[in-house]
Amino acid sequence: MGGMYDKVYGATHSAIHELGTWKFWKDLMIMTAGMLITAMGTYYFLLPGNLILGGISGLAMIVSGILASIGISMKVSTLILILNAALIIMAAFLINKEFALKNAYTALVYGPLMDLCEYILPSSALIAPGEISVMNDVWLDLCCYILIISAAQAILFRINASTGGLDIVAKILNHRHNTEMGTALTVSGAVICIAGIAVNPFRLVMTGLLGTWINGVAVDYFTASLNKRKRVCIISDRHEEIRQYILYTLDRGCSLGHLTGGFSGEDKVEIQTLLTKDEFGHLMQYMKDKDINAFITAGNVSEIYGLWKEHSRRHKNDKQ
Repeated sequence: MGGMYDKVYGATHSAIHELGTWKFWKDLMIMTAGMLITAMGTYYFLLPGNLILGGISGLAMIVSGILASIGISMKVSTLILILNAALIIMAAFLINKEFALKNAYTALVYGPLMDLCEYILPSSALIAPGEISVMNDVWLDLCCYILIISAAQAILFRINASTGGLDIVAKILNHRHNTEMGTALTVSGAVICIAGIAVNPFRLVMTGLLGTWINGVAVDYFTASLNKRKRVCIISDRHEEIRQYILYTLDRGCSLGHLTGGFSGEDKVEIQTLLTKDEFGHLMQYMKDKDINAFITAGNVSEIYGLWKEHSRRHKNDKQ
């Protein structure tokens, strides 16, 4: 009995401590903003155009259409909530509790945020008389929706969350089999698009398949952009000053390599480090202010594994 009490007390204390951290509130704000963007994209572009893409919204639209054909009326937002609940339980077992809890929040607010959009500005108010959707063109509706939803997905994936629904299935594929998120989204979404033939004409099904593929490509693009880092190589006689600045001001690691100049035959030291775009700018400004001569190359890196700190000391000091 005492052991059970200790476990409950420990879990409660840990949860209360988490509520007081900046990370918790930052992630909460990001998730809320991401889901508001998602709800707006779904309500203003996906639903009026009757587009079915590979996601929970598309699946909910299919189920809603099937139910309507047998005389049962159920809102798409309600179906989204029900379907998400089943997938969240799956995520808790196959990924981790943090991901499941974050998706529980995003799932809970998705439907209400769509209803909020309808309350504040109904999509019918944006559709001109005689037109079929907000953009009055299925391809423009598709492009607008994909750009909006892909950006939101990439942002949420970065904080170990998602827009819910089949994004959870894609995350499971990514987590279990190291499948790229874009590919995982395309594969899982294609199944829903094909099922959409039950309620939509073949033309819209093919449009959905193409849109699902573009969505996967766009997610990979936005993810790579958010994760982009600079791999910097520096050769300079004042390498020790540069090393000290990288280690103790930027709070980043670096590697030193000894090499021989091909023309001069002199022994040189090369510094290699990974920096964010802002940190690279600070380093270049420091070297300019100190009048440090150096040979520098820099390239973009979109994936980093191992010992990489998301926030440096400089970022922490800026927040303070």
